[in-house]
Amino acid sequence: MSTMLQFLSDYGYLAIYGLLTLGIVGLPVPDELLMTTVGYLTTIGTMKFPYALFFSFAGAMSGMMISYWVGKKAGRPFLNRYGKWVGLKPHRIAKAEQWMNKYGPLSIMFGYFIPGFRHVTCYLCGITKMPLRKYSLFASLGALFWCLIFILIGRVLGYANNG
Repeated sequence: MSTMLQFLSDYGYLAIYGLLTLGIVGLPVPDELLMTTVGYLTTIGTMKFPYALFFSFAGAMSGMMISYWVGKKAGRPFLNRYGKWVGLKPHRIAKAEQWMNKYGPLSIMFGYFIPGFRHVTCYLCGITKMPLRKYSLFASLGALFWCLIFILIGRVLGYANNG
């Protein structure tokens, strides 16, 4: 925790943006811990809430858009070639596409709160070629809500710790 506090203090809003972008793409970044730490830093005055929310949202959306485009451009050929090695045979891929076509927008918004699931849904939306406008709308709503909730949790914990 102290390492993350120091890193965020040293690199500020750029660190939030970069870490969330990498975390959403799928690298092992503890996104929820990061966001609650950011919320805490807004209570002690190290960061300003509006900027923290903006850079968090921008980082999350950047990661989601990268994942979408990777899924759209490379996902289907990759799954067709290597999917059988991880149990994703054509009939399972077709089933996942049906599910995403039916529940994709909701899975983006609410799946954001499930670690691991939020990463996969972004790629699946690209693989299933969800229209970019539809994807962007639901991804941005989910990202904004998720960032706001976890920053607020960090603020509440910060007030409880300092109060």
